[in-house]
Amino acid sequence: MPLSGNAVKAPLHDQIMEMQRKIQLLEGDRAAHHESSQAAMKKNREAILQLRQENKRLYRKLAQANAGDEHIIKAAFHNRGLEKDVYRNMSGKMALTTLDQKALSKMKRLNALKHTTQTYEQRLEEERLTTINNLRALENSLEKTQFKCKEAENIMTNYLKLKSHMQEESLTFQSQLDSLEAEILKSREELHNLQVMNNDAQHSKEAAKAELQKQEEQLYKERKERERIIASYRKKVEERKAHAEKVDRRTQRANMQQDELSSEVQHSTTRMTGEEEKAISTFEEAFQRIKEATGVTDVQDVVQRFISQKETHLHLEKLKAENEKMIQQLKEQKELLSQQFQDVKYSGEAKLSRWMLEESEQRLQAQQQKCDVAKERLDWLVKTISTIRAGVEHLANKLQHIRLVNPIFATMTLMPVDNFGFNTLLLKISGDIQTYQFFVRIERKLPSYNTRVKLPEDQSLDLFNDEDESEEDEADILSREALKRQSQLIVDSKSKKKPWKKKKGKF
Repeated sequence: MPLSGNAVKAPLHDQIMEMQRKIQLLEGDRAAHHESSQAAMKKNREAILQLRQENKRLYRKLAQANAGDEHIIKAAFHNRGLEKDVYRNMSGKMALTTLDQKALSKMKRLNALKHTTQTYEQRLEEERLTTINNLRALENSLEKTQFKCKEAENIMTNYLKLKSHMQEESLTFQSQLDSLEAEILKSREELHNLQVMNNDAQHSKEAAKAELQKQEEQLYKERKERERIIASYRKKVEERKAHAEKVDRRTQRANMQQDELSSEVQHSTTRMTGEEEKAISTFEEAFQRIKEATGVTDVQDVVQRFISQKETHLHLEKLKAENEKMIQQLKEQKELLSQQFQDVKYSGEAKLSRWMLEESEQRLQAQQQKCDVAKERLDWLVKTISTIRAGVEHLANKLQHIRLVNPIFATMTLMPVDNFGFNTLLLKISGDIQTYQFFVRIERKLPSYNTRVKLPEDQSLDLFNDEDESEEDEADILSREALKRQSQLIVDSKSKKKPWKKKKGKF
């Protein structure tokens, strides 16, 4: 990894040195151009001053122009050399005009040179700023690269530690797998036994339910038969009792009539007695029915019962009138309350709607705030995950060519260990644990009457022995950090299952 770091640092250093050389060259060019521009400007200023002085002198001698322009031109251009020959045949005014034109052209040229100088300076400043920005960007990129390099080194160290730890734990995977397979076999055998017990208990329950239903039906039939016989016996007793009373009454009336009446009256009354007997028998039958309906045997009680019924009827009529009056009052009160409700409804509808609107807006703002917070957190998580993923992918690309061989494990003959093997083992162990937890949940869902099925003593002893052996195996598994959580689930499930097994042994 340090070699790769030096390889990254060397090109960056060369680029920085090259940029610095370019900057120095640009600074030199700018200084040279500036000096040349300053020299040209100075020369032009001197020429302008000199021309102005000459113009002033020519103006002073303008009055002498008509007297002799050639003399003036010679005097003006006595130290110019070839320029004196150019103005030899010109008048003073023409020479002055020509000089003015030259002065204007030189002024224009001076302005153009100034503009060019400013343009070059501005371009040089822009290039300098661009170079500075590029240099800063390169420095930032260098810092980020160094930071990522450090992070990659830390991640690589952690991966190496994790790899060594996994290689150490791979030594115990076979024993752990054997113990887990033994646990699974025990659990399957126990599940089979529990299923057999459940089936037996279900059959026993169904047989008991059928027997109970049969017994209840038989008991119901016997009770109905007894009630029918008792009712028939009661009816016969009442009929015989009524017949005996009728016979006694007729005998008593016949004896009294024989003692008091004569034979003639007896003959006439015999016809009347037949009609009276019919009426009496009719009244007696009606009275008997009344007694059966009311449940009393004395005449006074029957009369008292009818009187009380009359009072009850009057009381009920009175209650009916009071209730009708109360219903009328309640109806009026209902109409009044309905009117008040309509008034309140139409008057407070605007307030209620405004209050509901404000409450809804508050809820909406709260939900929007929650949504914004959740969105910010989601963006942060996505950004973090993308950064981590990029770092891990970059690190994986950098570490593809590295193959570490531990000398401790190189001397030992072990089965080949790779990521696929680890994932396969972990998936198998997690699947076995889920199967075991499923069996435990099935055991917990068994009905309560299932615990009363007796088991052979040898089987219960074997179960307790299996528990002890599994607890010893779990002690070995608990000593390893890799499968501690998974083994803890098995221990918890078995600790919850122990009282159930003891209860089976008792019964």
